[in-house]
Amino acid sequence: MLLLFVLPLASGQAEDALTFFGWSDQHVKTDGNVSRLMPFVEAMNVMPGASYPASVGGTVHEPSFVIGAGDVTEWPTNAAMRAYDGVLTNQLKWKAYDVLGNHDDGGRAFSPTMLNWSKKRHGGLSYVFEAKGVKFIALWSKFDPRGKPFQPLTKEALDYLRQQLAKTSEGQPVVLFTHLCHDAMTNRDALVEAVGKANVILVLGGHYHYSSVNKYRGLTFVQLPSPKSKFTEFTVLRITSDRLLAMPYDFVKKEWVKGARKVLNVAIRGPKKTTKP
Repeated sequence: MLLLFVLPLASGQAEDALTFFGWSDQHVKTDGNVSRLMPFVEAMNVMPGASYPASVGGTVHEPSFVIGAGDVTEWPTNAAMRAYDGVLTNQLKWKAYDVLGNHDDGGRAFSPTMLNWSKKRHGGLSYVFEAKGVKFIALWSKFDPRGKPFQPLTKEALDYLRQQLAKTSEGQPVVLFTHLCHDAMTNRDALVEAVGKANVILVLGGHYHYSSVNKYRGLTFVQLPSPKSKFTEFTVLRITSDRLLAMPYDFVKKEWVKGARKVLNVAIRGPKKTTKP
């Protein structure tokens, strides 16, 4: 008699795991040239099915979406906006959620082009969506073009965050994404206070063009890599009921990036497991 044993999936490969990809600072040129972006998009498109490192186990699932952490454009021309929108619509296989950065409003030479794009695409500059029990808050913060590269999150951004967290059910996992990264955010204490007792499991940022992991007063920050850098990476993120993984992948070297300041693999209070009838 042939006996068949069905082994349960490990928690990291649970069917209800939420997988998504992250990148930042695309800096589409003013003439709409997106050639620098295309290798990244093509690499993301073929990433599902790739094996995780042995220490993680399993394979990369189909992502639910791709998050971008701002500075979509070098300067917000109509050509740059249309070109990036075309990449998301016609090239990238999955839905994309972007929050804008300091380059996207034109700085001292203000232009509303990308601001209007975000409002049309996402319903606002800051906005909220949910996926598999996780709440995502896109947090736009106006940048002072006369200031330094490192700046605070604005009062308006923090007020918006408080309002959204007040509407969040107790214990629901929350992911924030904003342009300023850990090292560029000068009022991290104010962010910690705004978060309060909410279950914010991750803060995603960009701005400095390379991947990194930092922790501050109970918050975990992951900085997303940029096509406008020497690195050929995007970040694969996975959330299960009890763990959070964020790991950059170098698609030219065809290897996972290693290092304590690069990779996050931690226990969390994640979304509740879905029970099948």
